[in-house]
Amino acid sequence: MSAARVRPRAAKIAQATPIRQFARSVTGLRGASPAEASPAAGLPGGAAGEPGDAAGELDGALAGRAAARRRPGRPRSVAADRAIIEAALSLFAEAGPDGLYFEKVAARAGVGKATIYRRWPGREDLLLDALDQLRFPLPQPRGKSVRGDLTALLEAMCREPADPRLARQLALLQGEGDRYPRVVARHVQTVIEPRRELVRSVLRRGVGTGELREDTDIEAAMFMLVGAVLARTRSGQAAAEDGYPRRVVEELLRGLASR
Repeated sequence: MSAARVRPRAAKIAQATPIRQFARSVTGLRGASPAEASPAAGLPGGAAGEPGDAAGELDGALAGRAAARRRPGRPRSVAADRAIIEAALSLFAEAGPDGLYFEKVAARAGVGKATIYRRWPGREDLLLDALDQLRFPLPQPRGKSVRGDLTALLEAMCREPADPRLARQLALLQGEGDRYPRVVARHVQTVIEPRRELVRSVLRRGVGTGELREDTDIEAAMFMLVGAVLARTRSGQAAAEDGYPRRVVEELLRGLASR
C-alpha cells in the first residue's frame, strides 16, 4: 500500500468519533508525513494503514497525558521514621514483642497510627526493622596477631552499653521469640551472624598463619569466645572488669596455640 493512501485512511478513522478527533489533535495524525505513517516509524497495529495505527496512537497519547498529570507523593519523613523506630525499641525493651501495639507506638512517637501502617503492614515488619538498629559495630581486625585481634573484639563486646533493649534482644533469641520465628531468623542473619563471622575469620587466619593448630575447631572456639562475654555481660552480673577479655583469650589459646 502506498504512503499516499495511508494518510486519507488514517484521517478517516480518526474522524469517526469525537475520541478519534481527540487522538488526531494530540498526535498530529492529519499532518503526518509518509515516513511517520509507515510501519518503520513505530506505529502500533501491524501493517500501515490498518485501524490499529490510529488506535495505537490514541493509547500512547492517553498514557502520555496520564503520566504528565501524575504527581509524586509526599516524601517519607526521616524524623518520623526515626521516632517510630525509637518508640518501637522502647516498647520492645519494656514488654517484648507482645507489647508492640501500633497505638502505643504512635502515641510514643508522636505520629498518627496511619503513618505507621503506611510504612509497616504489621508488628513483625516493624520489629524486624527496629531490631536492625540494635547493631554495635565491632572493630575490624588489624591482622597483626590472632591474640591481639581476638582480645580487641571481646573488649568491644564487653564495652557495649548496658541497654535494656539488648537484654530483651537476648531473651528473644533464648526462647521468648518462639512465636516470632521470622523475626529471630532475620535478626540472627543480619545482626548476630556477621559478628560471629568476624571472630571466625580471625580464627581461620590463625590456622593459616600457623598461630593456631591445624585441627582447630573454628565453630567451637567462636562460641567459647562469644559465649564467655554473653554469659558475663547479659546475665545481670556486674560489668566485666578490665582484663577479662584478655584472660578469656589467653585461656582459649592455651589449648589452641601451635606447639
